[in-house]
Formats: sequence, C-alpha cells, structure tokens
Amino acid sequence: MKRKIAAIFAADIAGYSRLVAEDEEETLRRLASYREVIDDFIAKANGRIFNTAGDAVLAEFPSAVDAVRCAIDIQESLRTRNMAYPPSRQMSFRIGITIGDVVERNGDLLGDGVNIAARLEGLAEVGGICVSRAVHEQVANKLSVQFADIGAQEVKNIPTPVHAYMVAMRREDGTYSTPQLKKVAKAAPAPNWMWPLVVGVVCVVAIGVGGFLYFTKLETTQMSSTAAAPGPIAAPSPSPTPTIASKAPMPSPMPTSTPTQTAAVTPTPMPSPPAASGGNFPADMVPFISERLRTYLSNEYAAAGDYKAFALNIAGFTGSALNQQNEEAARNAALDQCQKRADAAQSPRRCELYAVGNNVVYAHGKPPMPPQPWVRHDTVTERAFASKDFPMLRDQAKVRLENMFVPAAKSRSVALGPGGQYFTVLGASTVDESARRSLESCGAFAGVACMIVAVDDVFVVPIPTLLRITGFFHAATNSSIVADARDDVVRKLGDGMGWNAVAVGSLGRPGLGLKAADEQTAVNGALADCVKHDSDCHVIAIGPFTVGPTN
Repeated sequence: MKRKIAAIFAADIAGYSRLVAEDEEETLRRLASYREVIDDFIAKANGRIFNTAGDAVLAEFPSAVDAVRCAIDIQESLRTRNMAYPPSRQMSFRIGITIGDVVERNGDLLGDGVNIAARLEGLAEVGGICVSRAVHEQVANKLSVQFADIGAQEVKNIPTPVHAYMVAMRREDGTYSTPQLKKVAKAAPAPNWMWPLVVGVVCVVAIGVGGFLYFTKLETTQMSSTAAAPGPIAAPSPSPTPTIASKAPMPSPMPTSTPTQTAAVTPTPMPSPPAASGGNFPADMVPFISERLRTYLSNEYAAAGDYKAFALNIAGFTGSALNQQNEEAARNAALDQCQKRADAAQSPRRCELYAVGNNVVYAHGKPPMPPQPWVRHDTVTERAFASKDFPMLRDQAKVRLENMFVPAAKSRSVALGPGGQYFTVLGASTVDESARRSLESCGAFAGVACMIVAVDDVFVVPIPTLLRITGFFHAATNSSIVADARDDVVRKLGDGMGWNAVAVGSLGRPGLGLKAADEQTAVNGALADCVKHDSDCHVIAIGPFTVGPTN
C-alpha cells in the first residue's frame, strides 16, 4: 500500500433505479453508450478510473483543474445527448470532486478522500457538479468557471462538515444556471451555561403575556354586558372569479397551436379549421434536413391550409402530416411518422415537433455552427481518407466509418466535435448540403460548433501524425499561450493554408511555423521561433488540433 494526494472524481446517475425499473434493456444500452463518453473524457484528461459499480464511476486525476474541466466536458456532452429523450427518460449524472490523501491498494483507492467525493456527488444537482473548498481554491483562478458557495455541509459518515461549492453549468442559450443552495450544516449547540438564562427569559415573557390576556378579557366582558344586542352579521363577499389578468394561467390539458397555454378556467372549445396561417413558413431555418425536403416545406407544406404539423430529430429523420381532422391529430401523425422512420434505422434520437401549422414550436433553436467556408481544399495538406487515421475516435467508431462511410455514395462528409462527437451525411445532392447537415447534427450533439474533417475520399484538414491529437485548437482562448500574445497568433495563422504549428515555452511565449510544405517543417519552424523568446519549448498545436506526446 502507498499513500498519495489525488483529485478524486465520483459520479453516478440520478434516478437510476427508476430508469432500470421502467425499461431495463434500454437503460443498460444507454448506460454503456454514456460510459463510452465518460471514459473517453477521463482518459483525455489524464485521469484513471479505479472503481465502478453499476452506474457509479470513481476516477483519480493528477490535478484538480483536469478533474473539473473533465467533469464540465462530460456534463455538457451528456446534456446534449439527453436532448433526444423526454425528461422522464433522460439519464443525468451527478459529479463530486475533492482533493485528498488516499491509500492505493491493488489499483483501488481508499480513504476519506474517496468518501468525501462520493458525498459531494450526492449534494450535486442533477446534471451538476459539486466540489470541495480545496478544489475550488485550486481551480478558481485557472478556469473560467463560475461557482456558488453553499457553505459547510453535514454529510453521512464524515465527522466534520464539508465546505462545498456548486459549479454553475452552461445553459442552451450560453448563460449559466444558478445552483440551488443546499441545507447548510447546523450551527453548534448553545453552551450549557446559557440554558438557565433562556428559561428565565421565557418565564418572564410568559407572565407578561398571561397578565395582558387576563386584563384584556376582563375589559371585553365589561363592554359586552353594556352593549346593545348585535345586528345581523354580514356574509363574506364571494371571491372574484380568477382571470388571466389577475392570476397566472394554469396550463391547459389540451395542446394548442403555440407553446403558450390558455387558462384552465376557460372551457376548451371544440376545434375549428384554421384560416391560412399568418406569414410564410420559415423553411430556410429548419436544421438537419436535405435541400429536397426544404423545397417540399417551402411549397406543399407552407401552402397547406388545414391542420398540419412537421416533426424531426437531430439525426435528420422527419415526419409531416397535412389536412388532418384537428391539431392533435396532426401533431400525433407527424411525430408517429418521424419516430417510425428513426426506429427503422435504429436511431436512438427521439423525434420532436418542429412546427404546428406554420408556427415553429421547436424549443432548441439553431445548432451551433462554425464560420464559413465549412470546407476549404488545400492540395498541400489534403490526403486520401483512411478510417484508421481519423482523429479523436475510438477503434469501434473507426470501424463504423470503414463499413459505412467509405463505400457510401457521394456527396458525403464527416463532422467532428471537440469532445470526439462525430456525424456523417451520406449521398447528399451537393458537398455544401452534406457539410451543412453533418455540422448541424454534430453541433446539436456536442453543444458547440464542430469541424468538417473529411469529404468524399479525402481529409480536408491537416491530420497530424508526429504527435498525438488531443482536441481542437483555438488560439484566442488557449491557456498555454500568454494572454497578450493570443490575438497575434490568431492573426498570423490567418487563412490556415498549408501546414501550421504552434509551440510555447515555460513563459507561454509562442513560436509559429507557418504555411509549410509538410508537417515536420512546420514543427521545426515553430520550435525554432519559440526558442527566440522562451525556453523549454514544445509543440502544442498542428493545424486545427491540439497535440501532445505520443506516449
């Protein structure tokens, strides 16, 4: 056995027993899929899983910064995956992180550090992260993360309260949630010498109140004996009927044509066929779909005047219903058609209503997209597509690309997300359509903009081979580069053509190798430029990717 200090990460699923009881096979299948995501993020952050049990994961990290960054990446990735499921079937993790002295035995870790991480996980919100004060002190000035101090918390089997902080998680619109404060640990009991004083004060107050009530009753009795017989007592006026203006409306049990619900106090009228919907249906704004389907929405769907609805999911499956008997029938028919198509293709994504009539009811808005051009051809860096060389994917995903993407008809593309998410579109009418659709679906999965890596038979971005690819490179926010040099790096990288590399030294001063004819020349140029301004230089980026040692 040996002792060491480590950042301990504990995670498990909120409401896992209920999910299993409702649908065991589907829950276990999704758990395996979600665990792949978690395991990948932990490995990329230099963490190590040392124990698992059912839905629980325990991991150690060499630093608190790595642990918190990994936890945020996991929660944001899983939040995106959960968007495809109704709230009752979403699989959300709670995560707790602390720094502690632990004992390692046969690869497992034991000690208070592990126990406290598990208790912090129990304090976390569903889909949230809770950290100890020691972690907060390590991370506060190193990551652009917001925290809420929830104070000292009493937790099971830990003798002293644990001071904890909640990490504010990013919402869909880019704002940050306000964590719900947990119950703060009870204050220490009052010392024994105070009890006589408290009892004395209570007695004095009781005597005073008793005297007041006695004399008040006496005075009231005397007044009653001389008063005239009382007149009839007025009945209380009835409460006014609640109106929408005076009281928040209750949601109607029947769906309506817009997300706004009517008041429940008003009887639901029988539906009548609507007039032509006001305004044109915004077909150009619909994500995930082909141009052919967009034309259908612009023409046949938009022109239809009876009850109609359109449904889709983020994998690109759709369903539409025109000329239905009522609005509810249109909704159900569109969703049913879309879900049958998705199920036939074994897509795990659930369909949602995009429009009812010509009114868009889709809650998620447009997925995040990178700036155009989405595809940039450069003969210097392009090379033949090979599934085994695709960056940031597990071997199983590379096999799927080999079996599905390689033999598929053109136009086809693969979009990659910064967390290893990817999406392919096959047999599109044009390269632009294929790129747009794969970027939209990948962006919806990842929650951030993705990048087109391959089109048809070629990689359209430089794929480093000298160093291991670890993620996406964004010079403007890269913490390895000193802040006052980042804008200059962005400017010099410019159009990104040719092979480009970035190196930094111990002071964070960058060196650049620009528009080289090959990868090795770019790396050599970056290192040579770095040593002019800094020491202990190493390469951190090649092309659009961050890189690290090959292990």
